[in-house]
Amino acid sequence: MTTDKMTPQKWAFQLTHILNAYAYANEHERFPVNVKAIAKDFSHHKYPDDPITKVKGASFPRFDGGLFKAPAGKTGWGIIYNNSMQSKGRINYTLAHELGHYLLHRMDYPNGIECGEQDMVRWDSAFGQIEHEANVFAANLLMPLDDYRKQIDPKTVIDLDMIGHCADRYEVSLIAAVLRWIEYTERRAVLVVSRDGFILWARSSKAAFRSGIFFKTSNRPPIPIPAGSLASGRITSENQRQGIELPPGTWFEESCAEMVVFSELYDFTISVLQLENNPAGYYRKQDEED
Repeated sequence: MTTDKMTPQKWAFQLTHILNAYAYANEHERFPVNVKAIAKDFSHHKYPDDPITKVKGASFPRFDGGLFKAPAGKTGWGIIYNNSMQSKGRINYTLAHELGHYLLHRMDYPNGIECGEQDMVRWDSAFGQIEHEANVFAANLLMPLDDYRKQIDPKTVIDLDMIGHCADRYEVSLIAAVLRWIEYTERRAVLVVSRDGFILWARSSKAAFRSGIFFKTSNRPPIPIPAGSLASGRITSENQRQGIELPPGTWFEESCAEMVVFSELYDFTISVLQLENNPAGYYRKQDEED
């Protein structure tokens, strides 16, 4: 159940329309979105008796952010983020995520919601429905697809510097920018997030998934990282952000290009795998149905 039965996409579209109009009328830079200002201004306008009154950082061990009801005797809500986070992109995305909770879930969770690191970086609906919805809202608010497509065409073979440009433009983390690209690209591509030599979770583009290129990680034994991959840390390359070609049998039955970033902020490894499109014999309908 969601407030006003609005979907995450509809809420984000409503705010995007307002931001587009404001930027046009005031000849103002459209990106990045100032979530702190939007959260307060929009909530006061939309729900004057139940607005967001405070957005601030605080010592918040084990959590990236949270939405909290005001103390007894006061009205409204507060968005709190972990002020130990050093990445502006990570903070901005956390704020947008919590704004999504305010718009979508506050009536169902009157005592508030606390969100950990995984809640911010996993967009899989199976991981948790309300976290998925908050992430969908945040992605649509901060990185509208019409603008993202202008930065990177859906048919383009990318490197991590191109994704990094988008992360800077929208003031989001690199992993958030990759996930958004994975959503719309027409290329066969897979994002793999790993730690300590094992895959934590992965996300395939539609084209990759339809050709049987994906990793099933839910309710299964951990999948080890291939020894011949960049993510394993056993091989190095000066071009690890641009990608190197890996032979068949490394990640998949066919060759692929791998780019990798070892993220100290999140304490995991981000790999982006790209494959040639439309290879003969790689479409497996049964896997898609599964």
